[in-house]
Amino acid sequence: MTEHITLMAAGELRTALEAATRGDLPTAAAALMSIDPTSWAAIEHRLTLLGGSLPELLAAVRGDVV
Repeated sequence: MTEHITLMAAGELRTALEAATRGDLPTAAAALMSIDPTSWAAIEHRLTLLGGSLPELLAAVRGDVV
């Protein structure tokens, strides 16, 4: 089964990453919470395949040391 990430979820993830980069954590959290469950699972799966996780990705875009 191929996991599908909707275009809306991809946009919400982009918004979250941009907000995290600016240090706007409330906007980042709101964007992440807007992602549908199926897309969320697909995003997590793809990040795992790449050897990472969403917390690590958010830390990386903020410039934090993981």
